[in-house]
Amino acid sequence: MTEPRAARTDHVVECLFLLESRLLTTPHFQPPTSTSDPGCPIQHGSPIDTDGHRVALYSEAFAADPHHAYREMRRRYGPLVPVELAPDVPATLVIGYYTALRILHDPEHFPADPRTWQKNIPGECPILPMLEWRPNALRSAGLEHLRYRQATVAAISEVDLHAMHATIEQIAISVINAFCQDGAAELISQYAFPLTFAVLNAILGCPPDIGQHVATGMAAIFEGVNAAKGNAMITDALFNLVQTKRKEPGDDITSRLLQHPAALDDVEMIHQLVTMYGAGIEPTQNLIVNTLRLMLTDHRFAGGILGGSLSTRDALDKVLFSDPPGANYCVSYPKQPILIDSVWLPAHQPVVISMTGCNNDPAINTGEYTDNRAHLAWSLGPHACPAGSAAYLIAQDAIDQLLDALPEMRLAVAAQDLVWRPGPFHRALVSLPVVFPKSPPLTVF
Repeated sequence: MTEPRAARTDHVVECLFLLESRLLTTPHFQPPTSTSDPGCPIQHGSPIDTDGHRVALYSEAFAADPHHAYREMRRRYGPLVPVELAPDVPATLVIGYYTALRILHDPEHFPADPRTWQKNIPGECPILPMLEWRPNALRSAGLEHLRYRQATVAAISEVDLHAMHATIEQIAISVINAFCQDGAAELISQYAFPLTFAVLNAILGCPPDIGQHVATGMAAIFEGVNAAKGNAMITDALFNLVQTKRKEPGDDITSRLLQHPAALDDVEMIHQLVTMYGAGIEPTQNLIVNTLRLMLTDHRFAGGILGGSLSTRDALDKVLFSDPPGANYCVSYPKQPILIDSVWLPAHQPVVISMTGCNNDPAINTGEYTDNRAHLAWSLGPHACPAGSAAYLIAQDAIDQLLDALPEMRLAVAAQDLVWRPGPFHRALVSLPVVFPKSPPLTVF
């Protein structure tokens, strides 16, 4: 594929992230009937009735040390926390594991349709593109949700994970060869993003020229230059992909969506594809990068690059618990005021599940992460993502290919100098610069 310019990739990734959201999943778990944390000394009647303080999830301070913030939230508020997703955009953040299970398994009281909420949100609100209603499974309820969900699950479930190994290897080698002779690289723009984008194009059946138009259009929107033209470019590119697959279907997600009995029309297809790009690139890229950061900075894993005892899977499991790429998401909107854990949640105000906060809830976190799948990094319930296994495979193979090719790679800056990108929903580094001995290109099979 033709890769987007490195200088533009951060804008493209951010745009994909904002335009759509993450598909998340874990196995079903039945929570106990009581979800209150008896060790919490302070309870509050409602997020609206607090002393007025709300935790700003969008701040640089929160991004710099969210784990400290979650501990303070738990101490002060318990499992339900009054927060702001953006200035003057209130929400409730769920950081209690069992409380989250109760909410995620109750779509009747906690539907994901935001249309009533967004009526009072100004169009310039920075998080509106991330949360506004769209004709897809993430933003629908009832029969609408079922229709979109069934089509999405069916299309993704047919992805051949065994064949993906070869696809990822071929793409990884090509991307690594672009910088391996330089002795230095920035692993987000030069590796994680182009690899993830190319793998996603492959499983969607998107030809390189159409994929390039999608990337260029996204970049135009966030560079603020010809944003309207960029939006039109995205729409035209995905429309072309849909028409191409209507005429010549293949063994890919786009073709299977078109062939599903849900009979998605062209507009619905475009929204499903934007969802796939947004959900497939940003979280997977961040999972790769966050895991590489851990393996390059934690001695238990750093030694593993040259033969240590802990594996890539161990590192992935640790990240999915401690720094999952989707830190806070799975948003729902109660249809009426509802009492949960002694807190009144307002009607039609976002209730956001903190995957990071819940994973680190002392009620369930034992500090053991190896082969532990109790985390909520992929969410669960009726909005659980069917793509968790594919994302895990992409991340694991991408990391293994890079470390096999450049085993002496190390950070180019001190670990404490790495900067986390502010934002209420993600856990994402601004950059991950590394250095390594210059290496000859790998053989492309």
